[in-house]
Amino acid sequence: MNWELIFGQITWNSFVFAGAIENPSLSEFIASGAGTVAVLGALASVILLTVKRWWVPLWRDWLTSVDHKKVGIMYIVTALVMFARAVIEGALMRAQQLSAVDNSGFLSADHFGQLFSTHGTIMIFFVAMPFITGLMNYVMPLQIGARDVSFPLLNAISLMLTIAGAILIMVSLVIGQFSTGGWTAYPPFTGIHFSPGQGVDYWIWAVSLGSIGSTLTGLNFAVTIYKKRCPGMTLFRMPLFCWTTLCTSILMIFAMAPLTAATIMLALDRYAGFHFFTNGAGGNMMNYANLFWLFGHPEVYILILPAFGVWSEVVATFSSKRIYGYTSLVYATMCIAVLSFAVWLHHFFTMGQSANVNAVFGIATMVIGVPTGVKVYDWLLTMVGGRIRFTTPMLFHINFLLTFILGGMTGVLLANPGIDFQVHNTLFLVAHFHNMIIPGVLFGMFAAVQFWFPKAFGFRLHEGLGRASFWCFAPGFLLAFFPLYWLGMMGATRRTYMWTDPAYLPWLALAMAGAVLILTGFALMVTQIVVSVRRRAELAAPLGDPWDGRALEWSIPSPPPDWNFAVLPEVSSRHPFYEAKKAGTAYRSPTAYEDIEVPRNTATAPLIGLFACAWAFGLVWHIWWLVVVSFVLMWAVVIARSFASDTEEIIPAATVKAANEAFLAAVRATPGVTRDQEMTAANRGRAVPESLEGGAGVLSSGATVGVSR
Repeated sequence: MNWELIFGQITWNSFVFAGAIENPSLSEFIASGAGTVAVLGALASVILLTVKRWWVPLWRDWLTSVDHKKVGIMYIVTALVMFARAVIEGALMRAQQLSAVDNSGFLSADHFGQLFSTHGTIMIFFVAMPFITGLMNYVMPLQIGARDVSFPLLNAISLMLTIAGAILIMVSLVIGQFSTGGWTAYPPFTGIHFSPGQGVDYWIWAVSLGSIGSTLTGLNFAVTIYKKRCPGMTLFRMPLFCWTTLCTSILMIFAMAPLTAATIMLALDRYAGFHFFTNGAGGNMMNYANLFWLFGHPEVYILILPAFGVWSEVVATFSSKRIYGYTSLVYATMCIAVLSFAVWLHHFFTMGQSANVNAVFGIATMVIGVPTGVKVYDWLLTMVGGRIRFTTPMLFHINFLLTFILGGMTGVLLANPGIDFQVHNTLFLVAHFHNMIIPGVLFGMFAAVQFWFPKAFGFRLHEGLGRASFWCFAPGFLLAFFPLYWLGMMGATRRTYMWTDPAYLPWLALAMAGAVLILTGFALMVTQIVVSVRRRAELAAPLGDPWDGRALEWSIPSPPPDWNFAVLPEVSSRHPFYEAKKAGTAYRSPTAYEDIEVPRNTATAPLIGLFACAWAFGLVWHIWWLVVVSFVLMWAVVIARSFASDTEEIIPAATVKAANEAFLAAVRATPGVTRDQEMTAANRGRAVPESLEGGAGVLSSGATVGVSR
């Protein structure tokens, strides 16, 4: 038997367990332990699905679904699973740096290099991206009054390509090693001469799959917003979250392409002997730096803009006010989106371009802070005079305002090329980047989960555990990253696995304490979800409006039906549901119902994802028969789908009417709750509008209110 023909470059030594057996050390034992956890986790999942007999519902109701809501939930679950790995890796790095003052610590240099590479790659491409994509998937169609996205199957394919990339990174825990080239994978270090083996190839194909999926998502969401808005929903009547989704989608379309081009060109350098980025034969690594950061800085805003949309929804809802400065927030969002393509060079001020070029990009970087500042002032002014409820999402928002402003100030400092030269490649830069992404994006997504969880699942999350999680995350972030500013000014360089200066020790200890708090916060968040599921009867809010919401998503049951709206809504204002509640028309029965057409479930997307993952794995390990077979099968699925004609199913009007009238009857039979009752068992999802509390407008169980849907 020709082993290499069948298994490519995989040998016994390729498995992570071989290192612990042949070269026992604490670093190898940790690597083997991580691989063991991955294997046991996969086995435990298989056993659980088998024992509970969940394979059929998992396949029928989820993996083959093209419903935007289920696709969005699967994106977010993927993000949370990958976050668990990434946050543990971050804590390991902090522990290594703390233990490696005047000694080598407990991790090898190569293992540490893999950790910071996987940590960054996972957090950007497989935590932040699927998190924001999942949230936009779930919320945006509901807010614009649509029944689904424009291309439901393409949406599911995008998800499966992202999952395929995530699986590839998880497989690297067990078979082979990951890249040590960081999340940016700069050549020539990531070229075949300096990084032989499979590590960089894992990075290339995982990122390429995720990048293609994100490009398709951007196209899908942009078309959905342009073409699927309900009657009366003009662009300037859209909720701000939809505006940030639109701008993010456009950024995805144009920014992901340079990344895909860069990864493919790097692959050609490694596989086919091309010289795009090599030191000789006409190559130039600066081509890679420009392509990567032409993606990389818009990527920052791809991540942060949806979070800005979340903050706009959260601050208005929990201040019991309409958002201040809607129009200015829209224009600020558009300005940020445009300017994000004009600042990429500030990531390499030190790489040899002229002072004049640096000055132009430095000024552009400072200018982009102006529309961001407009947003901050609008959020603050929304809170002024409002009835602020310090719920978990609002606590995250207030923490975001404080920490994001500080991070933005350090960004203005780094926009000065003279200052950047002094702190470039130090922990100061690491602190700044995390200071923007964690409060801005990650905490924004955590707030979004707390905010829209009742809409997705029909019950609220446990508020006490949510606040406990926040009170670990907030100080944990400050302790983990603010000491890095000082360490950076002391000269501590990034990506360093050991130190010789004992003055770093107390600051590293503070950072380690912060990492422990962040881990604790994540553990509490998982506990919150588990406890909430067990107590879902007590926390139930099936009537759809637990927070006195303003937009259309709060006007329908929780969780929403497959068709979202029994009758497509017609709107005439920016706050249609809130205005309808005030007018007493929020839950009015439609005059007529019609059959509704929805897309059928299909195995196309999961099969494409499966074959894409196998194709990429074959490329990593040079298993050429697997590459060919997977590629052929992947396109065979696409071609077979093109011949399918029965791709839609009809929901009869009688079914829609029965479900909707039952929902409306439940609303009418349930007393409305005030904001003071928001966190009690009385909150079943029928909110009394803030403006009607305490007066004749307070809703009783006998009141007939309701919405023209």
